[in-house]
Amino acid sequence: MRDSPPDDPFAFEPVPSASNRHDGWTPERQRLFIAALRRVGIVAWAAEAAGMSRKSAYALLKRAGPDSGFARAWAEAQAEGQTGVLFTTIERAMKGVEQPYFYGGLQRGTRRVYDDRLLLAAFRTIQRMQGAR
Repeated sequence: MRDSPPDDPFAFEPVPSASNRHDGWTPERQRLFIAALRRVGIVAWAAEAAGMSRKSAYALLKRAGPDSGFARAWAEAQAEGQTGVLFTTIERAMKGVEQPYFYGGLQRGTRRVYDDRLLLAAFRTIQRMQGAR
């Protein structure tokens, strides 16, 4: 039974648990994990956000199987998160970020700081992604 609308690409059947441990991969924790993975695309961070470990997240994925709804939601959420991070990186590199500057212990203003390393890192990532096709 799905708790999300049927047109939601991240809707999935939670992976059933062999035991009903309160500290295990409950359906709620699985949904938290997928939601966190959508934000950043990093498994370790998403697992921590759900209160679980990276290792246990991969064990859950293996238990779910490659054709499961959970595996599909994982792949789509990870791709969306990584794409979002890439776009944010490019935007920060192109537009810069405001940083305050101080003199005499007081903030005297702000300046826009650009980081070419971010743009180069994003460019390398795009090249790797295109090479993987």
